[in-house]
Amino acid sequence: MNKSHLTMKLQFNKYYLALAHSLFLVELAIAFILNTGFIRYTFGDYLVVILLYAIIRGCTNLSVWASSLVVLLIAFGIEFLQLTPFLSYFNLQDSFTAKLIFGSTFQFTDLIAYTLGIATVLIVETSISKFESQQKTTLWKP
Repeated sequence: MNKSHLTMKLQFNKYYLALAHSLFLVELAIAFILNTGFIRYTFGDYLVVILLYAIIRGCTNLSVWASSLVVLLIAFGIEFLQLTPFLSYFNLQDSFTAKLIFGSTFQFTDLIAYTLGIATVLIVETSISKFESQQKTTLWKP
């Protein structure tokens, strides 16, 4: 296998970064306006993996699948850390920001939200790729 396929490089993509910026603003609005409910907890978790995906794709040359896997591993890792008192280890148990970013209680439904978020990303990316492929073959047919 070619070694260049195995190295991650910084590579900026303005479309993914614009998506990340927009999703970040939505996440901020959800976090500061809503205190409870489905939108705050479940939909926010669904969106956060899409946000992380957009950041990774906007800043690196990682593939769709690699980026999706990295994001899912990060999200699941943070969620499982919530089974421990890890915020206390860093004396952050009273930090609003730390609790907002890392959460404070494990929820199985969060894992489902993360998985559905990445599934949405993969469906959208696959659809876009198929559409672009069809456009190229349509434009070049004699």
